[in-house]
Amino acid sequence: MTSSTQDRVKIFDTTLRDGEQSPGATMTHAEKLEIAGLLDEMGVDIIEAGFPIASEGDFQAVSEIAKNSVNSSICGLARANITDIDRCWEAVKHAAQPRIHTFIGTSPLHRAIPNLSMDQMAERIEQTVTHARNLCPDVQWSPMDATRTEHDYLCRVIEIAIKCGATTINIPDTVGYTAPRESADLIRMLIEKVPGADTVTFATHCHNDLGMATANALAAVEAGARQIECTINGLGERAGNTALEEVVMAMKVRNDILPYATRIDATKIMNISRRVSSVSGFAVQPNKAIVGKNAFAHESGIHQDGMLKNAETFEIMRPSDIGLSETSLVMGKHSGRAALRAKLADLGYELGDNQLKDVFVRFKALADRKKEIYDDDLVALMQDSSAAAANEHLKVKFLRVICGTEAPQSADLTLTVDGKDEQVTATGDGPVDATFNAVKAIFPHDARLQLYQVHAVTEGTDAQATVSVRMEEDGKIVTGQSADTDTVVASAKAYVAALNRLIVRRTKTHSDKKEINYKDVS
Repeated sequence: MTSSTQDRVKIFDTTLRDGEQSPGATMTHAEKLEIAGLLDEMGVDIIEAGFPIASEGDFQAVSEIAKNSVNSSICGLARANITDIDRCWEAVKHAAQPRIHTFIGTSPLHRAIPNLSMDQMAERIEQTVTHARNLCPDVQWSPMDATRTEHDYLCRVIEIAIKCGATTINIPDTVGYTAPRESADLIRMLIEKVPGADTVTFATHCHNDLGMATANALAAVEAGARQIECTINGLGERAGNTALEEVVMAMKVRNDILPYATRIDATKIMNISRRVSSVSGFAVQPNKAIVGKNAFAHESGIHQDGMLKNAETFEIMRPSDIGLSETSLVMGKHSGRAALRAKLADLGYELGDNQLKDVFVRFKALADRKKEIYDDDLVALMQDSSAAAANEHLKVKFLRVICGTEAPQSADLTLTVDGKDEQVTATGDGPVDATFNAVKAIFPHDARLQLYQVHAVTEGTDAQATVSVRMEEDGKIVTGQSADTDTVVASAKAYVAALNRLIVRRTKTHSDKKEINYKDVS
Protein backbone atom coordinates (compact mmCIF):
# COMPACT_ATOMS: atom_id res chain seq x y z
CA MET A 1 0.00 0.00 0.00
CA THR A 2 1.48 3.36 -0.99
CA SER A 3 1.48 6.37 1.28
CA SER A 4 -1.06 8.09 -0.99
CA THR A 5 -3.64 5.39 -0.25
CA GLN A 6 -2.85 4.97 3.43
CA ASP A 7 -5.02 6.43 6.16
CA ARG A 8 -3.24 9.37 7.70
CA VAL A 9 -2.81 9.59 11.45
CA LYS A 10 -2.44 13.04 12.95
CA ILE A 11 0.30 13.53 15.54
CA PHE A 12 -0.75 15.71 18.46
CA ASP A 13 2.28 16.60 20.58
CA THR A 14 1.73 17.62 24.19
CA THR A 15 5.36 17.82 25.35
CA LEU A 16 4.86 21.48 26.26
CA ARG A 17 1.73 20.77 28.30
CA ASP A 18 1.45 17.21 29.62
CA GLY A 19 5.19 16.62 29.25
CA GLU A 20 6.02 19.72 31.25
CA GLN A 21 3.87 18.41 34.09
CA SER A 22 6.61 15.88 34.91
CA PRO A 23 7.93 16.91 38.35
CA GLY A 24 10.96 19.12 37.71
CA ALA A 25 10.50 19.39 33.95
CA THR A 26 9.42 23.04 33.88
CA MET A 27 10.87 24.86 30.84
CA THR A 28 11.69 28.51 30.43
CA HIS A 29 9.78 30.73 28.02
CA ALA A 30 12.63 30.68 25.48
CA GLU A 31 12.96 26.90 25.75
CA LYS A 32 9.24 26.41 25.10
CA LEU A 33 9.46 28.55 21.98
CA GLU A 34 12.50 26.63 20.78
CA ILE A 35 10.87 23.21 21.29
CA ALA A 36 7.68 24.42 19.59
CA GLY A 37 9.75 25.54 16.60
CA LEU A 38 11.41 22.12 16.35
CA LEU A 39 8.04 20.36 16.57
CA ASP A 40 6.66 22.65 13.88
CA GLU A 41 9.63 21.90 11.61
CA MET A 42 9.41 18.13 12.03
CA GLY A 43 5.79 18.01 10.86
CA VAL A 44 3.73 17.68 14.06
CA ASP A 45 0.08 18.27 13.11
CA ILE A 46 -1.07 19.81 16.40
CA ILE A 47 1.09 21.28 19.16
CA GLU A 48 -0.58 21.57 22.55
CA ALA A 49 1.42 24.58 23.65
CA GLY A 50 0.19 24.87 27.23
CA PHE A 51 -2.62 25.65 29.65
CA PRO A 52 -3.22 29.41 29.22
CA ILE A 53 -5.28 29.92 32.39
CA ALA A 54 -2.63 28.23 34.56
CA SER A 55 -0.40 31.30 34.74
CA GLU A 56 0.58 34.46 32.93
CA GLY A 57 3.77 32.69 31.84
CA ASP A 58 1.81 29.85 30.24
CA PHE A 59 -0.49 32.35 28.51
CA GLN A 60 2.42 34.32 27.06
CA ALA A 61 4.18 31.16 25.85
CA VAL A 62 1.06 29.79 24.12
CA SER A 63 0.33 33.17 22.57
CA GLU A 64 3.82 33.61 21.16
CA ILE A 65 3.98 30.03 19.88
CA ALA A 66 0.65 30.64 18.14
CA LYS A 67 1.99 33.75 16.42
CA ASN A 68 5.17 31.98 15.26
CA SER A 69 3.74 28.67 14.05
CA VAL A 70 4.12 27.87 10.37
CA ASN A 71 2.94 24.32 9.77
CA SER A 72 1.25 23.10 12.95
CA SER A 73 -2.11 23.83 14.49
CA ILE A 74 -1.61 25.42 17.91
CA CYS A 75 -3.79 24.18 20.72
CA GLY A 76 -4.39 25.37 24.25
CA LEU A 77 -5.99 23.43 27.11
CA ALA A 78 -9.06 24.67 29.00
CA ARG A 79 -11.22 23.22 31.74
CA ALA A 80 -14.98 23.09 31.19
CA ASN A 81 -15.76 26.66 32.19
CA ILE A 82 -16.22 29.87 30.26
CA THR A 83 -13.30 31.73 31.88
CA ASP A 84 -10.80 29.01 30.93
CA ILE A 85 -12.11 28.79 27.38
CA ASP A 86 -12.03 32.56 26.84
CA ARG A 87 -8.46 32.74 28.14
CA CYS A 88 -7.45 29.84 25.92
CA TRP A 89 -8.94 31.52 22.85
CA GLU A 90 -7.11 34.76 23.60
CA ALA A 91 -3.84 32.80 23.58
CA VAL A 92 -4.36 30.69 20.44
CA LYS A 93 -6.42 33.01 18.24
CA HIS A 94 -3.36 34.43 16.45
CA ALA A 95 -2.35 31.03 15.09
CA ALA A 96 -2.95 30.29 11.43
CA GLN A 97 -4.68 27.12 12.64
CA PRO A 98 -5.93 27.59 16.24
CA ARG A 99 -7.55 24.87 18.35
CA ILE A 100 -9.29 24.92 21.73
CA HIS A 101 -9.02 21.71 23.77
CA THR A 102 -11.54 21.59 26.60
CA PHE A 103 -12.07 18.71 29.02
CA ILE A 104 -13.94 17.45 32.05
CA GLY A 105 -13.58 14.27 34.12
CA THR A 106 -16.47 11.91 33.35
CA SER A 107 -15.70 8.76 35.39
CA PRO A 108 -17.52 8.25 38.71
CA LEU A 109 -14.35 9.21 40.60
CA HIS A 110 -13.92 12.42 38.62
CA ARG A 111 -17.61 13.38 38.64
CA ALA A 112 -17.38 13.44 42.43
CA ILE A 113 -14.70 16.16 42.40
CA PRO A 114 -17.00 19.02 41.20
CA ASN A 115 -19.94 17.15 42.78
CA LEU A 116 -21.98 17.12 39.58
CA SER A 117 -24.73 14.68 38.73
CA MET A 118 -24.66 13.00 35.33
CA ASP A 119 -27.31 15.44 34.05
CA GLN A 120 -25.52 18.48 35.46
CA MET A 121 -22.27 17.43 33.85
CA ALA A 122 -24.03 16.86 30.53
CA GLU A 123 -25.43 20.41 30.72
CA ARG A 124 -21.99 21.84 31.43
CA ILE A 125 -20.49 19.95 28.48
CA GLU A 126 -23.22 21.34 26.22
CA GLN A 127 -22.64 24.92 27.40
CA THR A 128 -18.85 24.89 27.27
CA VAL A 129 -18.36 23.04 23.98
CA THR A 130 -20.92 25.32 22.34
CA HIS A 131 -19.10 28.37 23.70
CA ALA A 132 -15.73 27.08 22.48
CA ARG A 133 -17.08 26.35 19.00
CA ASN A 134 -18.59 29.85 18.78
CA LEU A 135 -15.06 31.18 19.28
CA CYS A 136 -12.98 28.70 17.29
CA PRO A 137 -13.76 26.48 14.27
CA ASP A 138 -11.54 23.68 15.61
CA VAL A 139 -12.58 22.33 19.01
CA GLN A 140 -11.27 19.21 20.71
CA TRP A 141 -13.17 17.72 23.62
CA SER A 142 -11.91 15.17 26.14
CA PRO A 143 -13.81 13.11 28.71
CA MET A 144 -10.99 12.79 31.25
CA ASP A 145 -10.58 9.25 32.64
CA ALA A 146 -12.65 7.97 29.72
CA THR A 147 -11.38 4.42 30.11
CA ARG A 148 -13.01 4.20 33.56
CA THR A 149 -16.27 5.91 32.55
CA GLU A 150 -19.49 3.90 32.16
CA HIS A 151 -19.90 3.14 28.45
CA ASP A 152 -23.51 4.33 28.20
CA TYR A 153 -22.65 7.65 29.82
CA LEU A 154 -19.50 8.03 27.73
CA CYS A 155 -21.56 7.57 24.55
CA ARG A 156 -24.11 10.10 25.82
CA VAL A 157 -21.64 12.90 26.56
CA ILE A 158 -19.64 12.31 23.37
CA GLU A 159 -22.85 12.65 21.36
CA ILE A 160 -23.54 15.95 23.13
CA ALA A 161 -20.02 17.24 22.37
CA ILE A 162 -20.36 16.31 18.70
CA LYS A 163 -23.77 17.99 18.40
CA CYS A 164 -22.32 21.13 20.02
CA GLY A 165 -19.57 21.39 17.42
CA ALA A 166 -16.54 19.43 18.64
CA THR A 167 -14.39 18.42 15.68
CA THR A 168 -12.07 16.02 17.55
CA ILE A 169 -13.08 13.65 20.34
CA ASN A 170 -10.10 12.60 22.43
CA ILE A 171 -10.31 9.47 24.59
CA PRO A 172 -7.82 9.79 27.48
CA ASP A 173 -6.52 6.84 29.45
CA THR A 174 -5.65 9.34 32.15
CA VAL A 175 -4.16 6.93 34.67
CA GLY A 176 -2.69 4.35 32.28
CA TYR A 177 -5.29 1.80 33.35
CA THR A 178 -6.31 0.13 30.10
CA ALA A 179 -4.77 -2.62 27.95
CA PRO A 180 -4.45 -2.83 24.14
CA ARG A 181 -7.53 -4.99 23.53
CA GLU A 182 -9.66 -2.70 25.72
CA SER A 183 -8.23 0.37 24.02
CA ALA A 184 -9.25 -0.93 20.60
CA ASP A 185 -12.66 -2.19 21.76
CA LEU A 186 -13.50 1.17 23.33
CA ILE A 187 -12.71 3.18 20.19
CA ARG A 188 -14.53 0.66 18.01
CA MET A 189 -17.60 0.77 20.26
CA LEU A 190 -17.75 4.56 20.26
CA ILE A 191 -17.44 4.81 16.48
CA GLU A 192 -20.21 2.24 16.03
CA LYS A 193 -22.65 3.53 18.68
CA VAL A 194 -22.34 7.32 18.91
CA PRO A 195 -24.48 9.26 16.41
CA GLY A 196 -22.31 11.59 14.34
CA ALA A 197 -19.10 9.70 15.12
CA ASP A 198 -18.32 9.54 11.41
CA THR A 199 -18.13 13.37 11.27
CA VAL A 200 -15.31 13.79 13.80
CA THR A 201 -11.75 12.57 14.38
CA PHE A 202 -11.26 10.23 17.31
CA ALA A 203 -8.00 10.65 19.20
CA THR A 204 -6.20 8.51 21.77
CA HIS A 205 -4.26 9.85 24.77
CA CYS A 206 -2.47 7.14 26.73
CA HIS A 207 -0.35 7.16 29.86
CA ASN A 208 2.36 4.60 30.55
CA ASP A 209 1.65 3.54 34.13
CA LEU A 210 1.55 -0.13 33.13
CA GLY A 211 4.08 0.25 30.31
CA MET A 212 1.45 -0.09 27.57
CA ALA A 213 1.00 3.47 26.30
CA THR A 214 2.46 2.85 22.84
CA ALA A 215 0.63 -0.46 22.44
CA ASN A 216 -2.64 1.11 23.56
CA ALA A 217 -2.25 4.05 21.16
CA LEU A 218 -1.53 1.80 18.17
CA ALA A 219 -4.41 -0.51 19.09
CA ALA A 220 -6.73 2.50 19.15
CA VAL A 221 -5.51 3.52 15.69
CA GLU A 222 -6.22 0.03 14.33
CA ALA A 223 -9.75 0.40 15.72
CA GLY A 224 -10.34 3.74 13.97
CA ALA A 225 -8.66 6.52 15.94
CA ARG A 226 -6.85 8.90 13.62
CA GLN A 227 -5.01 11.13 16.07
CA ILE A 228 -2.36 10.08 18.58
CA GLU A 229 -1.53 12.32 21.54
CA CYS A 230 2.09 11.87 22.55
CA THR A 231 5.26 13.52 23.83
CA ILE A 232 8.94 13.53 22.92
CA ASN A 233 10.79 10.81 24.89
CA GLY A 234 7.48 9.81 26.48
CA LEU A 235 7.83 12.71 28.92
CA GLY A 236 4.84 13.25 31.18
CA GLU A 237 3.04 12.71 34.47
CA ARG A 238 4.11 9.75 36.61
CA ALA A 239 5.38 7.07 34.16
CA GLY A 240 4.88 9.39 31.20
CA ASN A 241 2.84 9.51 27.99
CA THR A 242 2.91 7.69 24.69
CA ALA A 243 6.30 8.42 23.12
CA LEU A 244 6.08 10.21 19.77
CA GLU A 245 9.19 8.52 18.43
CA GLU A 246 7.84 5.06 19.26
CA VAL A 247 4.47 5.35 17.52
CA VAL A 248 5.93 7.15 14.50
CA MET A 249 8.69 4.60 13.97
CA ALA A 250 6.36 1.67 14.69
CA MET A 251 4.09 2.78 11.85
CA LYS A 252 7.10 3.40 9.62
CA VAL A 253 8.96 0.15 10.30
CA ARG A 254 5.87 -2.09 10.51
CA ASN A 255 3.89 -0.42 7.77
CA ASP A 256 2.97 -3.88 6.51
CA ILE A 257 0.63 -4.42 9.47
CA LEU A 258 0.19 -0.76 10.47
CA PRO A 259 -0.62 0.81 7.08
CA TYR A 260 -0.86 4.39 8.30
CA ALA A 261 1.03 7.51 7.32
CA THR A 262 2.12 10.56 9.30
CA ARG A 263 3.76 13.71 8.07
CA ILE A 264 6.58 13.52 10.64
CA ASP A 265 10.12 13.93 9.31
CA ALA A 266 11.64 11.08 11.30
CA THR A 267 15.20 12.23 10.60
CA LYS A 268 14.59 15.09 13.05
CA ILE A 269 13.68 12.77 15.94
CA MET A 270 17.12 12.39 17.47
CA ASN A 271 17.82 16.10 17.60
CA ILE A 272 14.56 17.04 19.29
CA SER A 273 14.90 14.08 21.67
CA ARG A 274 18.26 15.39 22.84
CA ARG A 275 16.98 18.94 23.10
CA VAL A 276 13.93 17.99 25.15
CA SER A 277 16.15 15.91 27.43
CA SER A 278 18.45 18.89 27.89
CA VAL A 279 15.85 21.57 28.60
CA SER A 280 13.69 19.32 30.80
CA GLY A 281 16.61 17.90 32.75
CA PHE A 282 15.26 14.37 32.18
CA ALA A 283 17.96 12.06 30.83
CA VAL A 284 16.87 9.45 28.31
CA GLN A 285 17.39 5.96 29.72
CA PRO A 286 20.06 4.07 27.76
CA ASN A 287 17.71 1.24 26.76
CA LYS A 288 14.86 3.56 25.72
CA ALA A 289 13.32 2.43 22.42
CA ILE A 290 14.37 4.42 19.34
CA VAL A 291 16.32 7.24 21.04
CA GLY A 292 18.19 5.51 23.87
CA LYS A 293 21.98 5.41 23.76
CA ASN A 294 21.91 1.61 23.40
CA ALA A 295 19.14 1.49 20.79
CA PHE A 296 21.69 0.78 18.04
CA ALA A 297 24.45 -0.75 20.19
CA HIS A 298 25.48 -4.40 19.72
CA GLU A 299 27.74 -6.13 22.21
CA SER A 300 27.34 -9.88 21.86
CA GLY A 301 29.70 -11.60 19.43
CA ILE A 302 26.90 -13.15 17.40
CA HIS A 303 25.19 -9.78 16.98
CA GLN A 304 28.42 -8.00 16.06
CA ASP A 305 29.30 -10.65 13.49
CA GLY A 306 25.84 -10.39 11.96
CA MET A 307 26.01 -6.60 11.84
CA LEU A 308 29.35 -6.67 10.03
CA LYS A 309 27.91 -8.99 7.38
CA ASN A 310 24.49 -7.42 7.03
CA ALA A 311 23.12 -4.67 9.31
CA GLU A 312 19.57 -5.88 8.74
CA THR A 313 20.28 -9.09 10.67
CA PHE A 314 19.94 -7.26 13.98
CA GLU A 315 18.63 -3.77 13.08
CA ILE A 316 15.05 -3.16 11.98
CA MET A 317 15.80 0.48 11.19
CA ARG A 318 18.88 2.46 10.29
CA PRO A 319 20.34 5.04 12.67
CA SER A 320 20.04 7.60 9.88
CA ASP A 321 16.25 7.02 9.79
CA ILE A 322 15.95 9.00 13.02
CA GLY A 323 18.73 11.47 12.28
CA LEU A 324 21.49 9.63 14.13
CA SER A 325 24.93 9.86 12.54
CA GLU A 326 26.11 6.41 11.43
CA THR A 327 29.76 7.36 11.82
CA SER A 328 31.61 8.35 14.96
CA LEU A 329 34.37 10.53 13.56
CA VAL A 330 36.88 11.30 16.29
CA MET A 331 37.55 14.98 16.89
CA GLY A 332 40.59 16.35 18.70
CA LYS A 333 42.50 19.47 19.69
CA HIS A 334 43.70 19.97 16.10
CA SER A 335 40.18 19.97 14.66
CA GLY A 336 39.07 23.33 13.30
CA ARG A 337 35.92 25.37 13.50
CA ALA A 338 34.62 24.20 10.11
CA ALA A 339 35.05 20.55 11.07
CA LEU A 340 33.25 21.17 14.35
CA ARG A 341 30.36 22.91 12.58
CA ALA A 342 30.06 20.04 10.09
CA LYS A 343 30.18 17.42 12.82
CA LEU A 344 27.55 19.18 14.90
CA ALA A 345 25.35 19.48 11.80
CA ASP A 346 25.61 15.70 11.39
CA LEU A 347 24.42 15.38 14.98
CA GLY A 348 21.44 17.66 14.28
CA TYR A 349 22.76 20.95 15.67
CA GLU A 350 22.64 23.97 13.38
CA LEU A 351 24.67 26.79 14.94
CA GLY A 352 24.89 30.46 14.14
CA ASP A 353 28.31 32.12 14.05
CA ASN A 354 28.10 33.55 17.57
CA GLN A 355 26.90 30.28 19.08
CA LEU A 356 29.59 28.36 17.21
CA LYS A 357 32.22 30.71 18.58
CA ASP A 358 31.13 29.99 22.16
CA VAL A 359 30.88 26.24 21.60
CA PHE A 360 34.28 26.15 19.87
CA VAL A 361 35.92 27.66 22.96
CA ARG A 362 34.32 24.98 25.11
CA PHE A 363 35.31 22.31 22.59
CA LYS A 364 38.97 23.38 22.66
CA ALA A 365 38.96 23.38 26.46
CA LEU A 366 37.57 19.85 26.41
CA ALA A 367 40.09 18.77 23.78
CA ASP A 368 42.93 19.91 26.02
CA ARG A 369 41.70 17.46 28.67
CA LYS A 370 40.66 14.54 26.45
CA LYS A 371 42.74 12.85 23.78
CA GLU A 372 39.74 11.92 21.66
CA ILE A 373 36.30 13.53 21.50
CA TYR A 374 33.45 11.36 20.27
CA ASP A 375 29.87 12.08 19.19
CA ASP A 376 28.49 11.58 22.70
CA ASP A 377 31.05 14.04 24.06
CA LEU A 378 29.82 16.67 21.62
CA VAL A 379 26.18 16.01 22.48
CA ALA A 380 27.03 16.44 26.18
CA LEU A 381 28.96 19.61 25.32
CA MET A 382 25.97 21.06 23.47
CA GLN A 383 23.59 20.19 26.29
CA ASP A 384 25.94 21.74 28.82
CA SER A 385 26.32 24.87 26.69
CA SER A 386 22.57 25.39 26.36
CA ALA A 387 22.01 24.82 30.07
CA ALA A 388 24.75 27.28 30.99
CA ALA A 389 23.40 29.96 28.68
CA ALA A 390 19.93 30.06 30.19
CA ASN A 391 19.03 32.09 33.30
CA GLU A 392 22.55 32.08 34.70
CA HIS A 393 22.03 33.89 38.01
CA LEU A 394 24.68 31.65 39.56
CA LYS A 395 27.85 30.43 37.87
CA VAL A 396 30.74 28.26 39.04
CA LYS A 397 33.92 30.27 38.50
CA PHE A 398 36.52 28.31 40.51
CA LEU A 399 36.52 25.03 42.41
CA ARG A 400 39.27 23.14 44.20
CA VAL A 401 38.62 20.16 46.45
CA ILE A 402 40.77 18.25 48.93
CA CYS A 403 39.72 14.65 49.36
CA GLY A 404 41.11 11.30 50.38
CA THR A 405 41.01 8.78 53.19
CA GLU A 406 41.29 11.34 55.96
CA ALA A 407 38.23 13.42 56.79
CA PRO A 408 37.01 16.05 56.56
CA GLN A 409 37.06 16.69 52.83
CA SER A 410 36.93 20.35 51.81
CA ALA A 411 36.01 22.54 48.87
CA ASP A 412 37.23 26.01 47.95
CA LEU A 413 34.54 27.56 45.74
CA THR A 414 34.16 30.87 43.95
CA LEU A 415 30.59 31.40 42.78
CA THR A 416 29.48 34.32 40.61
CA VAL A 417 26.13 35.55 41.92
CA ASP A 418 24.41 37.99 39.56
CA GLY A 419 27.81 39.22 38.34
CA LYS A 420 29.52 39.43 41.73
CA ASP A 421 32.14 36.87 42.81
CA GLU A 422 31.81 35.29 46.25
CA GLN A 423 34.28 32.81 47.76
CA VAL A 424 33.96 30.26 50.57
CA THR A 425 35.62 27.14 51.95
CA ALA A 426 33.38 24.36 53.26
CA THR A 427 33.80 20.80 54.49
CA GLY A 428 31.65 17.73 54.05
CA ASP A 429 31.40 13.95 53.88
CA GLY A 430 33.29 13.61 50.62
CA PRO A 431 34.19 16.13 47.91
CA VAL A 432 30.70 16.39 46.42
CA ASP A 433 29.05 16.98 49.80
CA ALA A 434 31.70 19.59 50.62
CA THR A 435 31.08 21.30 47.26
CA PHE A 436 27.31 21.37 47.75
CA ASN A 437 27.81 22.78 51.27
CA ALA A 438 30.00 25.51 49.80
CA VAL A 439 27.31 26.44 47.28
CA LYS A 440 24.72 26.55 50.06
CA ALA A 441 26.98 28.76 52.18
CA ILE A 442 27.16 31.33 49.40
CA PHE A 443 23.55 30.94 48.25
CA PRO A 444 21.43 29.79 51.24
CA HIS A 445 18.31 27.84 50.35
CA ASP A 446 15.92 25.24 51.78
CA ALA A 447 15.77 23.01 48.71
CA ARG A 448 16.16 19.31 49.44
CA LEU A 449 18.34 17.14 47.22
CA GLN A 450 16.12 14.29 45.96
CA LEU A 451 18.38 12.71 43.37
CA TYR A 452 22.07 12.67 42.49
CA GLN A 453 23.20 10.57 39.52
CA VAL A 454 26.48 10.22 37.65
CA HIS A 455 27.12 8.37 34.40
CA ALA A 456 30.08 8.35 32.03
CA VAL A 457 29.46 9.80 28.59
CA THR A 458 32.12 7.66 26.91
CA GLU A 459 34.70 5.07 27.92
CA GLY A 460 38.09 5.66 29.51
CA THR A 461 39.44 7.34 32.61
CA ASP A 462 39.33 10.70 30.83
CA ALA A 463 35.65 10.31 29.95
CA GLN A 464 33.24 13.13 30.64
CA ALA A 465 30.81 12.51 33.46
CA THR A 466 27.25 13.73 33.15
CA VAL A 467 25.72 14.55 36.52
CA SER A 468 21.99 14.95 37.11
CA VAL A 469 20.45 16.39 40.27
CA ARG A 470 16.85 16.85 41.31
CA MET A 471 15.84 19.26 44.10
CA GLU A 472 12.56 20.15 45.82
CA GLU A 473 11.51 23.34 47.60
CA ASP A 474 7.96 24.03 48.80
CA GLY A 475 6.50 21.58 46.32
CA LYS A 476 8.53 22.96 43.41
CA ILE A 477 10.78 20.32 41.82
CA VAL A 478 13.70 21.33 39.61
CA THR A 479 16.44 19.41 37.83
CA GLY A 480 19.94 20.27 36.67
CA GLN A 481 22.48 18.54 34.43
CA SER A 482 26.09 19.18 33.51
CA ALA A 483 29.03 17.34 32.00
CA ASP A 484 32.74 17.61 32.66
CA THR A 485 35.82 15.38 32.70
CA ASP A 486 36.00 16.22 36.42
CA THR A 487 33.04 14.59 38.18
CA VAL A 488 33.10 17.05 41.10
CA VAL A 489 33.09 20.03 38.75
CA ALA A 490 30.17 18.48 36.83
CA SER A 491 28.40 17.96 40.16
CA ALA A 492 28.87 21.59 41.15
CA LYS A 493 27.62 22.84 37.79
CA ALA A 494 24.58 20.52 37.84
CA TYR A 495 23.71 21.65 41.38
CA VAL A 496 24.02 25.29 40.37
CA ALA A 497 21.97 24.66 37.21
CA ALA A 498 19.16 23.28 39.36
CA LEU A 499 19.35 26.32 41.63
CA ASN A 500 19.15 28.61 38.59
CA ARG A 501 15.95 26.84 37.58
CA LEU A 502 14.66 27.17 41.12
CA ILE A 503 15.25 30.93 40.99
CA VAL A 504 13.23 31.07 37.75
CA ARG A 505 10.44 29.02 39.37
CA ARG A 506 10.39 31.35 42.38
CA THR A 507 10.14 34.39 40.12
CA LYS A 508 7.49 32.75 37.96
CA THR A 509 5.34 31.79 40.94
CA HIS A 510 5.64 35.30 42.38
CA SER A 511 4.63 36.98 39.14
CA ASP A 512 1.93 34.47 38.17
CA LYS A 513 -0.51 35.18 40.97
CA LYS A 514 -3.20 33.18 39.17
CA GLU A 515 -1.04 30.06 38.92
CA ILE A 516 -3.13 26.92 39.47
CA ASN A 517 -2.43 23.28 39.98
CA TYR A 518 -3.32 21.41 36.81
CA LYS A 519 -1.68 18.06 37.51
CA ASP A 520 -3.29 14.91 36.15
CA VAL A 521 -5.42 16.62 33.51
CA SER A 522 -6.35 14.31 30.63
